[in-house]
Amino acid sequence: MWIMRTTIDLPDELLRRAKSAAALSGRKLKDLIEEGLRMALAQSAGGDEAETAPAKKQSMHDLAKHLIFDDVDSPPDLSTNPKYFEGFGR
Repeated sequence: MWIMRTTIDLPDELLRRAKSAAALSGRKLKDLIEEGLRMALAQSAGGDEAETAPAKKQSMHDLAKHLIFDDVDSPPDLSTNPKYFEGFGR
């Protein structure tokens, strides 16, 4: 596979959001941009590119959350409930 470097101009806000989304998902900015370009091409081509798009990467949290939170009543993220932080750091 041949890779070519290119330069694109993006609005500051879009670049900031893209960097943030990449960081939050544990991916590189170039991987996020490549995935988005593949998705856009797949939509415009009627799905022809969909077969060549790489599978979405899952975070370690996604892969292991069933090992930690087995029941459905468990919160998806403990940091969203302040009761789990009562007395923390005291």
